[in-house]
Amino acid sequence: MAYSTHSAPADNVFSLRPVFAAIGRGFTVVFDTLARAAEINMTAHRRVEIASRLQAKSDAELAELGLKREDIVHHVFRDLYWQ
Repeated sequence: MAYSTHSAPADNVFSLRPVFAAIGRGFTVVFDTLARAAEINMTAHRRVEIASRLQAKSDAELAELGLKREDIVHHVFRDLYWQ
């Protein structure tokens, strides 16, 4: 004689899986947002460095690059503000 047991899941069992899944999604959103903010900050920092390096050049050096001192900011940020 063979015996077999089978237990079906009860309908009223409380599972924490959806709770942990929601918490995980929340952390994902937060970390993705922080990563985007850091990327934007790095890009802005790079642009400020470029503008500072150009400001440190002499007028003759800027002329060789085809720039005037008053156009440095326009040149560095041209793709963002001036079109």
